[in-house]
Amino acid sequence: MKSNRGLIKRIAKNTALAAGALLISKAVSGAYNKNRFHLNGKVVLITGGSRGLGLILARQLAEEGARVVICARSEESLQRASVDLASRTTKFLAIPCDITDEEQVRYMIRQIKEEMGPVDVLINNAGIIQVGPIETMSKADYESALGVHFRGPFNLISEVLPDMKKRRRGRIVNIVSIGGKVSFPHLLPYNTSKFALSGFSEGLSAELWRYNIRLTTVYPGLMRTGSPENIDVKGQHEKEYAWFKIMDSLPLLSMNADRAARQIINAMKKGSKTITLSVPAKLAIAVHGIAPGLTITLFGLVNLLLPDPAGTDDKKTQKGYESESLLTSSFLTKKTDEAAVENLEQYAVEY
Repeated sequence: MKSNRGLIKRIAKNTALAAGALLISKAVSGAYNKNRFHLNGKVVLITGGSRGLGLILARQLAEEGARVVICARSEESLQRASVDLASRTTKFLAIPCDITDEEQVRYMIRQIKEEMGPVDVLINNAGIIQVGPIETMSKADYESALGVHFRGPFNLISEVLPDMKKRRRGRIVNIVSIGGKVSFPHLLPYNTSKFALSGFSEGLSAELWRYNIRLTTVYPGLMRTGSPENIDVKGQHEKEYAWFKIMDSLPLLSMNADRAARQIINAMKKGSKTITLSVPAKLAIAVHGIAPGLTITLFGLVNLLLPDPAGTDDKKTQKGYESESLLTSSFLTKKTDEAAVENLEQYAVEY
């Protein structure tokens, strides 16, 4: 009799545990489905959308039925991107805009609302990269990086938030970088501005939760978009460009950009708060979080291998494509060169 009672108790306990697990599973599933965001018919604005990662995102979003808006400073690059997108969708706009200019941003958002409706998804992707040692960088380099990576997203978010709050829905994606978590030498203006965007982005994500607006902060590592051709290089131009472009092209260090774009879109649809792309980026952030002194020491050793600031043209800026050498035109950079052609990065100007 006692054994039967014990058996009944165990069955009741296990049944209760199973029921509890089922309720938790349903709650999690319900929250997930509530957060899930469908893109068909949604208006998506992508900054820096005329080439590279921005263009890849535009292509994939168009495939999902989104009404895509791309912006960039260069009308020439927008025209090339328009030809590309026109072969995939008729529901897109290409608008010239300097996102660091508040008035231009305000005008662009009004134009989008008039022609397509309010912005449902904002993807802050526009970026610039300056490569070189600290001795070659000027105050203007830092101001330029902060303008594109922080003030630009700030201007855009300020313009789209009122409509999103009113409708109590929306998605914002801020493309930061591993450089917004771990500061690599010879990229100080870039790192500084990305740290600013990271702090703003994660804090804002918490504040917007109450309005059912989901902000996803993205931390990519190196991606093979073809962008090195358009970076700004200072110091020993050919040497600085060589280390950057070769790293960007190595499969073990860099990530396929189409795969990265797909992961970014999926994270946005799920309402993920953050996402880190590529194994090297995840590893670097994890190690730095546990032992920041160790990573700084390691980067100090890496810095000893990077080019010294030498020569009379230290502070002269050259584009990547102006700094090519035999090394950067070799088999070592084949993947990046192929990506540059595919993603309209070849000799593009500005974002």
